Amino acid sequence: MDTSFKDELALMPDLGHQLRRLRWFRATFRANARAVAAAYGVRFEIDDTKLAKAFLDWIETVDASKGLALVDRSDFIRFAAGLALRELIRQNPARACAPVQPGSGADSRMAEIIRFWPEGFLYTNYCVSAISAIHEQEFGRAPIVDACADDLRTWWSYRENATEMPAYAVAFLDRFLGTEPDWILPDNPRSRQAMRDRVAATTSPGIQSH
Repeated sequence: MDTSFKDELALMPDLGHQLRRLRWFRATFRANARAVAAAYGVRFEIDDTKLAKAFLDWIETVDASKGLALVDRSDFIRFAAGLALRELIRQNPARACAPVQPGSGADSRMAEIIRFWPEGFLYTNYCVSAISAIHEQEFGRAPIVDACADDLRTWWSYRENATEMPAYAVAFLDRFLGTEPDWILPDNPRSRQAMRDRVAATTSPGIQSH
């Protein structure tokens, strides 16, 4: 996965909250599309109406479960990005309008994946870059991207499943970030392993509250 765009995102103070504003969500999404175009030669047309719909639907679902950010902030950031990815795939606001022509320094594996699913790569790259930048700001380091994110075979499964059922985007994003996915209820935050483990730890009989 090409996460170089995270360096640009990380320059924005308080990124985790800024991206919850339509203005910055739209601006950073378009900036990511330009970064992908510069590296791989594929240009995108972006439908602002669909992009705004994806954003508004995302904010609505995130707000419904934002209290869980107090349970496990790191995992909630991943989950919230997964919901954004779900809505981007569902609304599909971008359309590739030029063939992939990667520059000399571009990753050939990424170029192959972009040729296969340019819109899906754009959405996923944006969400992974956002997670990485927010984690660097809040925790000092970005999560490690799993090798499966560079595997075209994984992307075949990802595209097939997520286009049929967009909720699977949450599970695949978790897989790309080395987190055990929930394939049964991928967009239910209370079924996430990290959330269940943290709740179990805080309610263990051996732990006393003060």
